[in-house]
Amino acid sequence: MASQGRPDARERLAALGEIATEIVHELRNALLVIASNAYVARQAAARGDPATAGATLERLERQTRLAQAIVDDVMALARDDALDRETVALAEVAAAARADLAASGADWRDAFDPADLRVHAHPGLLARLLHVLYENAVHAAAPRAPTVTTRATRADGRALIVVSDDGPGVPKEIAERIFDPLVTARPGGSGLGLALARRIAEAHGGSITLVDPAGPGAAFCIELPG
Repeated sequence: MASQGRPDARERLAALGEIATEIVHELRNALLVIASNAYVARQAAARGDPATAGATLERLERQTRLAQAIVDDVMALARDDALDRETVALAEVAAAARADLAASGADWRDAFDPADLRVHAHPGLLARLLHVLYENAVHAAAPRAPTVTTRATRADGRALIVVSDDGPGVPKEIAERIFDPLVTARPGGSGLGLALARRIAEAHGGSITLVDPAGPGAAFCIELPG
């Protein structure tokens, strides 16, 4: 019996390692923004500009909360905690997912049917999932700013969300393994973002798949229950 349990233990340790690495990656991004805003706030205070300093400190506070949320949400996923779900507007989750990608210049397009489509999900984790897809689209198209479209509808009691872009697409040689840990087409990429995205979708009782895009680029379909 003990020997039968060992593979599961090894798999769980490997999964925890993947999640820890992804947390480090996400926190690094948040900390870079925090450091940048701290510098701006310090400069504004030095030149007697309280309005700029105040606005920058508010951004600092938001990023600090985001960093804490990343740790809390992803660690809950690692522990297999029951997801704290709520009914949320998909438009709000999508906006949160790309809030720190505003400087990318990407053309964000949403097509929700209905426009106020709501989903039953963990808001923070669903935002992380979408953020992975949005960030990948931005980096894949660089230095050009991509057009990223999020379409969503409801069918047979399930929410269907398709995120597509007009970038270079996913190379055929890795398409079948794109959700496996450490598989990436991006130089310097961790290869863990899409593995985390799949874990989040499955924790909701749903799925994420790579689908054929209507045009150039890549397209991913997220299916969520309820």
